[in-house]
Amino acid sequence: MATKPGGNPATYAPTLPRKNLTPIFKDKDLDWVRPDGRGFHQCRPAFFRTGAANAASGSAYAEFGNTKVIVSVFGPRESKKAMMYSDTGRLNCNVSYTTFATPVRGQGSDHKEFSSSVLHKALHGAIILDSFPKTTVDVFALVLESGGGDLPVIISCASLALADAGIMMYDLVTAVSLTCIGKNLIIDPVLEEESHQDGSLMITCMPSRYEVTQLTITGEWSTPKINEGMQLCLDACGKLGEIMRACLKDSASASS
Repeated sequence: MATKPGGNPATYAPTLPRKNLTPIFKDKDLDWVRPDGRGFHQCRPAFFRTGAANAASGSAYAEFGNTKVIVSVFGPRESKKAMMYSDTGRLNCNVSYTTFATPVRGQGSDHKEFSSSVLHKALHGAIILDSFPKTTVDVFALVLESGGGDLPVIISCASLALADAGIMMYDLVTAVSLTCIGKNLIIDPVLEEESHQDGSLMITCMPSRYEVTQLTITGEWSTPKINEGMQLCLDACGKLGEIMRACLKDSASASS
């Protein structure tokens, strides 16, 4: 695991030069701070643990603040669907939410299909699919608690679970998102911040290769803001990758 029992989760933040930031809300909210007290460019403490599900080929648990996710990987195994021989394997991704994951009971189910599609696109380019021809790898992600920024946590946790299952990849996949509120860019947002956002940006990448596997943008952005947001996310992705690799190393040491 990335953090030893009883230790504090590892926190990380981009190291780009920080600017003088104005308060997010003006007028009556001039003294507003982030709900959890973080700086605008500071990510939540990240905790990872592999081997979270014994019945799976590989699994991982991730906890970023109040966002808690568990991912199980099964396979490679023979595909249940009849298909012609293929030199490459198949990747299936499924994201689901517990009924109590969101403040409104069952609300997470509304995002199931979209989240599953985004997860598949983020991981697909990082997996060496021709290493398991005519077989399938199934990735099942379950959001136990939704505290905001769910998708990046799901993607990063799924990547770690794939590595735990011994699936060959070009690199781990890390994901970081930020939200734009007014003129401010706020990295790794929580639910309250997402509810006030003017736009959002999420990057998934292979940090060792400095290669983006997916970029998602909502809202209206200027070119300078997109560039600034991408650099913040990429730098944070690199640091998150170090935490994830440390988790794998700790797991290997514990099992040897």
